[in-house]
Amino acid sequence: MKITVKNLRNEDVGELELPEEVFDYPFKEHLVHTAVRACRAAKRRGTHKTKVRSEVAGSGRKLWRQKGTGRSRIGDARSPTRRAGGTTHGPQPRSHALKLSVREKKNALKSALSRKLADDGLVVLEDLALETHKTGTLARDLDGLGVARKALLVDSRDNDNLLRAARNNPKLKTVDALGVNVYDVVDRDLVILTRTALSTLVEVLSK
Repeated sequence: MKITVKNLRNEDVGELELPEEVFDYPFKEHLVHTAVRACRAAKRRGTHKTKVRSEVAGSGRKLWRQKGTGRSRIGDARSPTRRAGGTTHGPQPRSHALKLSVREKKNALKSALSRKLADDGLVVLEDLALETHKTGTLARDLDGLGVARKALLVDSRDNDNLLRAARNNPKLKTVDALGVNVYDVVDRDLVILTRTALSTLVEVLSK
């Protein structure tokens, strides 16, 4: 299984052999779905909270006696049944994280990358060495590659020009080769990797 390596001028500069154990992995929809849910859940802050009756302002004194008034029995003003009282069974701060094993995460990523390759959504570049950090310059280079949709750019985090050039473009997201996750792959129409980033990614997924 081979893929063409290009440069930023959209010229073919060689070919690269792709390991079948990574890029010919069967598509497992349920596993990919679970991994996407885990990625999205990890981004939730989980700080939503309501106050219980012990936390709202008000006296704990019984408002009127239990019997003899002709009115309903009642406790204090902080009762959940009264206006401005506490909330019963409301949300409390918690973690929304879903647990996936390392094997599940790797298999889900291999599954997503294999589908992306089959759909012609995977592009390998010789490098992403930019001469400037200008957003417009990067946009023109990517237009020359036929990139008109949302794209994931995978290279080293040390590529400062790429990070600065891509961060003002809402269609682009830049990640390190070790930071690729299933959600980013599925969410983007194109995944663009440098030769070095692809080698690092393959090394991790082949272990």
